[in-house]
Amino acid sequence: MTDVTSDAAATRLRRSPLHERHTAAGAKFAPFGGWEMPLEYAGGGVLKEHTAVRTAVGVFDVSHLGKARVTGPGAADFVNACLSNDLGRIGPGRAQYTLCCDDATGGVVDDIIAYLYADDHVFLIPNAANTAEVVRRLRAAAPQGVTVADEHEAYAVLAVQGPRSGELLAALGLPTGHGYMSFSAATLADVELTVCRTGYTGELGYELVVPADDAVTVWDALFAAGAAFDLRACGLAARDTLRTEMGYPLHGQDLSLDITPVQARSGWAVGWDKPAFWGRDALLAEKAAGPRRTLRGLVAVDRAIPRPGMTLHVGDKQVGEVTSGTFSPTRKQGIALALLDTDANLAEGDVIEINIRNRRAPVTVTKPPFVNPSVK
Repeated sequence: MTDVTSDAAATRLRRSPLHERHTAAGAKFAPFGGWEMPLEYAGGGVLKEHTAVRTAVGVFDVSHLGKARVTGPGAADFVNACLSNDLGRIGPGRAQYTLCCDDATGGVVDDIIAYLYADDHVFLIPNAANTAEVVRRLRAAAPQGVTVADEHEAYAVLAVQGPRSGELLAALGLPTGHGYMSFSAATLADVELTVCRTGYTGELGYELVVPADDAVTVWDALFAAGAAFDLRACGLAARDTLRTEMGYPLHGQDLSLDITPVQARSGWAVGWDKPAFWGRDALLAEKAAGPRRTLRGLVAVDRAIPRPGMTLHVGDKQVGEVTSGTFSPTRKQGIALALLDTDANLAEGDVIEINIRNRRAPVTVTKPPFVNPSVK
């Protein structure tokens, strides 16, 4: 991500309904998925924001995430026949991580959180840059009577994450007792919103889906109560270090049209026994044959910091490429996700080399997550 450096660039980007609050807090902005979003805030920076989420509570404005609503008779069955995971495994009031795959190749168009309200109502949260394509594909396939509505800018999403997140929401009278990947309707300061036990950090956390026009009211209420819980506003840079420590994939890097769920080791998000979903035949064939590459974790042995695109080697042979890499504030060392060639026969604990500006540095093949999860 890079800074927005001109007014002309900024006008081409969508802005969160909380943009003025971020400006007042000294946010450094960056373009992300077609939006101008906070990268980090003054008076803290990435390390303090990351630590706040691991030790207390932080709030992220992730309103750039997409929102789409599928309604009508059989809406849930329709979504289930398109997306990878099996909505039949959950009931109303539950959310599910799932994938929109290309039907021909099995590559990942996007990864999505699906909120199941009822048999005739599913709410989807795709990634910002992919929302229009997900909606296009669903609309093209929708049967008569099923409507797919793009509600990208109708809602804001606030991710309240960290071990004290439940205490903060409880102090505001919001529900906190529901299970992981479930959601509840609630009211805060006369604003009707949805509280879901989800997140992208590996910590206990909640995501609040709020009407865009009421986002400032909810943000202000969080910070009015938040001082007692050491609440800190957090930007997308800390969100990236947190998710990488957990080994969570980022679409466009660890998942893409060129990287299938089988390669990304995301088969747990595929309903293999379902009779239909986009990409089923291609993915079943790849699973049976075995993928030519798989997503693995790496930990730097020395002070090296892996970055996306860096190549990996065993002797003179290139065996893979970094897809996500960063400095882990928790571990105080470099970590990465990388696609490694299956025929290299690498096992956990093996040491290979990463090419950093034509210098080789050792990294150890490691199974993510890189930190102990507290998400549930």
